[in-house]
Amino acid sequence: MSSIEPQTHSEFDPARLARLRVVLVGAQHPGNIGAAARAMKVMGLTDLALVAPERYPDPEATARASGAEDVLEAAHLCETLEQAIGDCVLAIGASARRRSTSWPLVDARTAARRAIELAGEHRVALVFGCERSGLENAALDLCQLHLQVPTNPDYRSLNLAAAVQVVAYELRMAAGDAPEPEPIHESVDVAAMEGLYEHVESVLTASGFLDPVTPGVLMRRIRRLLNRARPDRIELNILRGVMRSLDPRLPRLRRAPAIDTSAQNDNDRSTGLDPGPHDPK
Repeated sequence: MSSIEPQTHSEFDPARLARLRVVLVGAQHPGNIGAAARAMKVMGLTDLALVAPERYPDPEATARASGAEDVLEAAHLCETLEQAIGDCVLAIGASARRRSTSWPLVDARTAARRAIELAGEHRVALVFGCERSGLENAALDLCQLHLQVPTNPDYRSLNLAAAVQVVAYELRMAAGDAPEPEPIHESVDVAAMEGLYEHVESVLTASGFLDPVTPGVLMRRIRRLLNRARPDRIELNILRGVMRSLDPRLPRLRRAPAIDTSAQNDNDRSTGLDPGPHDPK
């Protein structure tokens, strides 16, 4: 097996992100360099290489970085793309252009998986071209894999920093990061659900809402509604409590004692404030 054969992983590993290098070739606008640095840092990427940028360093790059100045300060300034990717085992070139020669072409998600698999032990480069024309063929020839972000065919223009953000997001997701899963709630068995349906039918019948002669259609709809909701144990208990509070056969729940507002009213009169209408008790 080759020493750079991709290996699978399951848990989030920030160290893999540290081995990913974003390379901007011939960036024309310093603001895009700063915005790309910001897009990188928010996704945990820190290795930035700049190949022959037109204007850098530049105050606008720092301003657009907006807290990612450390990524800019650590950026490698390179004269050629070969210099920027020389220590990488895989270079993935991002480009919207179609080539007449057949070349391995993937979307951002597939490219991210390939990059993260190799980044367990090796450096991988994600290469982006300049704003005006993207990566030239000579630069794409140095990349082993070509990446395209699917876009509107009537308007394919994707801002440089936006392209970096899309790819950086996919890289972080491929590295195993994801929102915390929803906590698992206690499931409700069939017997408990049948008890709820019987309770609902009994209360609706007692209230006059449900015709006891032909309850089938309405109760079937209620069953479908609650089955879609899939209530957990706590939610089922809440529904049971609601039914008890609405059951006309049971005594009404005792109301909470009224709050004595006489002291507040006296204070309002002493300060000249109108206490507003007062409900007689």
